[in-house]
Amino acid sequence: MTTMTIDPQVRARNGSPDKLRTAIGSAVGTTIENYDFLAYGTAAALYFNTVFFHAEDPVVGVLLGFATFGIGFAMRPLGGVIGGYLGDRIGRKPVLVGALLLMGISTVLIGILPTYEQVGLLAPILLVLIRVIQGIAFGAEWGGAILMTFEHAPWKQRGKYTAIPQAGVPLGLLLANLVFLWSTNLDNELAWRLPFLLSSVLIIAGLIIRAKVSESPEFIDTKTAGLVVKNPLKEVFKNDWRTILRVIALRLAESGGFYVIVTYMLSYLTTGDDPITDRATALTGLVTAAAIGLFTTILFGALSDRVGRRPMYFFGTILLIAFAFPMFLLVNTGLPYLIVFVYIIAMSIIHDSLAGTQGAWFSELFSTNIRSSGASIGYQFSAAISGFIPLIATAVAVPLGWGGVAWVYLGCGLLGLIGTLLTRETWGPKDRARVDEIIAQA
Repeated sequence: MTTMTIDPQVRARNGSPDKLRTAIGSAVGTTIENYDFLAYGTAAALYFNTVFFHAEDPVVGVLLGFATFGIGFAMRPLGGVIGGYLGDRIGRKPVLVGALLLMGISTVLIGILPTYEQVGLLAPILLVLIRVIQGIAFGAEWGGAILMTFEHAPWKQRGKYTAIPQAGVPLGLLLANLVFLWSTNLDNELAWRLPFLLSSVLIIAGLIIRAKVSESPEFIDTKTAGLVVKNPLKEVFKNDWRTILRVIALRLAESGGFYVIVTYMLSYLTTGDDPITDRATALTGLVTAAAIGLFTTILFGALSDRVGRRPMYFFGTILLIAFAFPMFLLVNTGLPYLIVFVYIIAMSIIHDSLAGTQGAWFSELFSTNIRSSGASIGYQFSAAISGFIPLIATAVAVPLGWGGVAWVYLGCGLLGLIGTLLTRETWGPKDRARVDEIIAQA
């Protein structure tokens, strides 16, 4: 438990006075970030193949839409490097505010972009440029939000507290898809523009809340003690590169599996000459699972405080592997209730058990003065890979059908399981007992 505090006993027992406000403020921001980013994934699956890419073959159009979706992810490591470096050098809070502002502006711009019919090739070029900016902003976001929450939280409840901003993923997904579910009733281009334009309301609310969040007490302690590292990137790559690789593997199980379900599955169910189901049914499954995820993400985070981080990840990755083929067999029936069931299992149980555990585990793997860089780089480099999962899945499905996509999903689970086996437990019985002793001395 590497931490820097003036009164470690009090900090261990109670956390900072701003712990709850920080968690909520971080969650609001991650909700907005995920709303913005995931709205693009939904639009790419449902609309962008015709709006920005005029391909005669609809599969080619979807591939091009997912390619631009992946470009945003390819830029996330750069955002993670920039945000992580600044978070370790100047503080967590400035990164939070700046990333949110940049993400919000770029998302609103998507909502006013001209289409291919209006300006030709300029339309997809502008879309790609904005997507690059989105990726950088989103890459800088996660580390700041999670670490601020982690470093404000009581030591015995860090799993639960860091799961609160992680719940911004299902909440952002819920809001984005509720808007798209509503907008499918519109018969004009507002069906895809409005979800991006409405982001402006969330941005204003998020900036107001985040401006009131105090800086991380552990960063302040580190700065006061003169222990801020001059070049945290150099330090983390020199001393913790193996840990970064482990984080990448762990994260691929969660994020790779997530985008098979959230992005590829939506396209699989609703496109083609004979779609399995309509958009409303598929989006209902997404919305239902996302709503449940608001609670299950925090529940799994709190459970990791009781049983440890590794057991939770074992549970999630093994279930992910086991569900790879059954989920396609279930959705292929075309029965709405089974489609919704698949979304609930894949997202509310499998995904959320991993996402709810990540915030605390990844943070605990790095020391305070390089924590922002280490956790952000590992997390976002994995995102750069997983962002191309929908593209890979679509390409694999052409020769192999849904079975090929099931193998992609299963492969993500295997990587996560290997990462779990190779990563040390940071909150095992001895760690919990040591913290109990510190608290008892308070």
